[in-house]
Amino acid sequence: MPPDVSTSSHPWLIGTAVIAAAAIASAAYNRSKASGAEFETPPVGSFVEVDGTRLHYLRRGSGPCIVLLHGNGVMLQDWLVSGVFDALAKTHDVIAFDRPGFGYSDRPRTVLWTAQAQAALLAQALDQLGIAKATVVGHSFGTMVALALGLDYPDLVTRLVLLGGYFFPTPRADLILNAGPAIPLIGDVMRYTISPLAGRAMLPKVEELLFAPAPIAPSWADGFPTEMVLRPSQVRATAADAGLAIPSVAALSKRYGELTIPTTIVAGKGDKIVAFEGQSQRLHETMPRSEFVLIEDVGHMVHYSARDRVLRAIAPAATAPVVASPVPV
Repeated sequence: MPPDVSTSSHPWLIGTAVIAAAAIASAAYNRSKASGAEFETPPVGSFVEVDGTRLHYLRRGSGPCIVLLHGNGVMLQDWLVSGVFDALAKTHDVIAFDRPGFGYSDRPRTVLWTAQAQAALLAQALDQLGIAKATVVGHSFGTMVALALGLDYPDLVTRLVLLGGYFFPTPRADLILNAGPAIPLIGDVMRYTISPLAGRAMLPKVEELLFAPAPIAPSWADGFPTEMVLRPSQVRATAADAGLAIPSVAALSKRYGELTIPTTIVAGKGDKIVAFEGQSQRLHETMPRSEFVLIEDVGHMVHYSARDRVLRAIAPAATAPVVASPVPV
């Protein structure tokens, strides 16, 4: 007689079938949520293509140019919802990019998207847009890209403004833990199945941590399109940036002595994501032409919790009251 292959004799078959069914169901659910997010938040700006990589950007205003580079996990809407973009656009030509893989920008797998590689792409994009000189503002991971632009393209960058930055390689368990979805094959399964679900579950705690000790900004709570950051494509970009943060900053930190560009470094004293003492304050001590602004009672999201102080650091003429832009724009 043939061997008994009934499911009662092989309970692992049941387990495998259940896991496969759950994975298929979660993938379908996440795909549906991603499509819905893109329908509700379509592109707000224009596109520029550099070496086959399409970048999404928003440009408004006139005057001296300011380039805004967002942190990890978000996209250019971060500058809109905070009100920073509109305030600056009253007196400046302002360009906010979706960095590679975020929002509606491409992130080809053929490139290792370190901060330096992102800076090279953005420098070419700015050249195509006719920008010869610009103040570059970065938040969080965006500060690394801003620094790479300043180091590698000093003729382009007239000034740097660095908000809540990570500047020196230190052990970061959160970076290592968040890098999983960027791993080939295994990471692809994760980002289409469990990662968006886990991200959705953890979002309230993450938001609280980002803003603490300040409360979560109402403009963020009401206006930031969080479902966009949970799309599988952006989960991969977020994970990849997390994995590349330490090697990127390790290479950059060896060159800080080369910087001669005027630099303003802004940090929240209560930042629970990046401690200011070992990062922003240390960078200030390393760079003789820098100014250090430490803001009491705010955390990582300084451009929300202390927006007017941040605007004064970027462009004093842009500090008139402004209402944050709704999303989509």
